[in-house]
Amino acid sequence: MLDTSAGSETLFADRYVNLRAPHANDVIAAQLRETGLVTLNGLTTRQEVLAFASRMMAITPHPHGAPDSLTLIHDTGNHAHRAGFAGLGSGELQAHTERSGTPTPPRLILLVCLQPATAGGETFLADGREVHARLMGENRDAAVALCQPRSAYFGAGTGHTTQVFTVQADGRISLRLRQDGLARWSPIVQPHLPALRSAIATSQHRLLLHAGQGYLLDNHRWLHARTRFTGDRRLLRALGDPRFALPGGFAPHPTTAALPKAGEPVSSARAPRR
Repeated sequence: MLDTSAGSETLFADRYVNLRAPHANDVIAAQLRETGLVTLNGLTTRQEVLAFASRMMAITPHPHGAPDSLTLIHDTGNHAHRAGFAGLGSGELQAHTERSGTPTPPRLILLVCLQPATAGGETFLADGREVHARLMGENRDAAVALCQPRSAYFGAGTGHTTQVFTVQADGRISLRLRQDGLARWSPIVQPHLPALRSAIATSQHRLLLHAGQGYLLDNHRWLHARTRFTGDRRLLRALGDPRFALPGGFAPHPTTAALPKAGEPVSSARAPRR
């Protein structure tokens, strides 16, 4: 269940970039490299969303997407109870990254509100760097377990064996997560899931999008969630890889230097059951 008391309503203003300002693309790229998140306004039509997305990323098609590769996120009335399809219902979505069950999830997510909900439908964002730092400070055993190779399986039969935190060769950390019925966990990770969820809840920031507003974020760093809603809430989403240099994941707190890097064997880790 989402902790809707967490976070701050000032997030939108703090990360806002004016799309029509000089050198806006360069400013957006620099902010994504620094913080992984940009908030936006003034995208009111599908054509505007597509044009902006195409400027910033090579758009990746999605199974639920339209021919232009944008996905309309709304309550279809048909998908809510199918595993992996909760985003197309009106219920709560737990914090997650997009396409976690694929070998290489897209780096960027653009989500733009066309029509807000009558009630609810608030977005909650959590910076993976903050989540990881909380775990390192409060429950280092959990942080270590969650970076063990092959300690999670995300997706259905064609999913991907992975881990929540992947420590790259250069020491940066990338993040992937899902918390629905298509997540399977190694026995060494299972006891640490409450600590992970607590760290996410205390790191979340509230974001209530109005028509024309949206955000662009690093999908290897930020988690996003949603409260349940009523009404005809409609958003457009684009996924893809940046048209500019973007280092992988985030630079961790220095105390994470001893964590296992990607590919290093961990004798106590056991692959999760599928």
